Amino acid sequence: MHFCDLAAFSGGDKGGRGAPACRTSAKFRRVIAAFIVGFVIAAVGLVSPGRADNYPSRTVTVIVPYPPGGASDVVARIVADGMSRVLKQTIVIENVGGAGGTIGTARVAAADPDGYTLLAASMGSHVAAPALTPKLRYDSTKDFEPIGLMSNAPVAVVARKDFPAGNLDEFIAYLKAHGDDVKQAHGGIGSSSHMACLLFTWELGLKPRLVPYRGTGPALNDVIGDHVDFFCEQVVSVAPSVKSKLIKAYVVSGDVRSATLPDVPSAKEKGIPKFNLSIWSAMFAPKGTPKEIAAKLSAALDKTLDDPLVAKRLSDLGATVPAKTERGPAHLEQVLKADIARWHPILKQAMAQAQK
Repeated sequence: MHFCDLAAFSGGDKGGRGAPACRTSAKFRRVIAAFIVGFVIAAVGLVSPGRADNYPSRTVTVIVPYPPGGASDVVARIVADGMSRVLKQTIVIENVGGAGGTIGTARVAAADPDGYTLLAASMGSHVAAPALTPKLRYDSTKDFEPIGLMSNAPVAVVARKDFPAGNLDEFIAYLKAHGDDVKQAHGGIGSSSHMACLLFTWELGLKPRLVPYRGTGPALNDVIGDHVDFFCEQVVSVAPSVKSKLIKAYVVSGDVRSATLPDVPSAKEKGIPKFNLSIWSAMFAPKGTPKEIAAKLSAALDKTLDDPLVAKRLSDLGATVPAKTERGPAHLEQVLKADIARWHPILKQAMAQAQK
């Protein structure tokens, strides 16, 4: 219907003659145009994917920036399975490995902030990589919306099953004697496995030959296959292989033994108190994700971590479920900033020393 027709339909002039409304329709057209624009905006708002009331209305993808089989992948799959039940929507895992986790992480940083692409991050992608990787394509403190911590886990130093050292003291002595002949695997510069071994070898003055992989899954496979000698990774991903005697463990980071590997001494026991780190896994969304959606995801993660089945699956692998006071976006943001402040100087110093 034309604007003039609308005006005529409204009654024309006072005399009822149905005078052409176009004589005075400029103002009328502006009113109608404003009405239409407002209506369209309201209609778009009702179906906007950014609205939390109908989120998620389709499948959510969680990017794991490492190949399958590593700690981040294992934790992400357990948590995503629980969150899919809470949100009543399918959540799929997509592994985007390479460059120590930075390729997949950068992909999430550049994704649409609509809540349908999330990141299963770790200390590698968000703490170590920014310190050790030049020209990183994302800022871990500015390009993401924190959702919450998913787990914490100590690191185990493990070696191929026939490595010629029966305990940690013999292992250290062997590395000091053979140096560059000993091959240490890691999941890429800036990965958590690279970070952990860098701290371990730097503390003890060891200089093995580094062999990079696209992730800890492939690195673990080559340790099991006797292609490399040792590496350092979260208990979550190596405990099953240690228990099956496919590899052997010499020490776990921190002050206490892991309940999952009770026969393996802690770093404090063995006189290496500075090898005291617990690798966290966390969920992030792209920066700009609507606060309502981020809050809904955080609440779903919180409820998932309260699920006894999820907690058991994680604890059986050696991971710890964050306490209630250690959950949510605000706490994750604090942890990230504190770990960057703590570890960046140490990592840069250790990396410089290792390259001499």
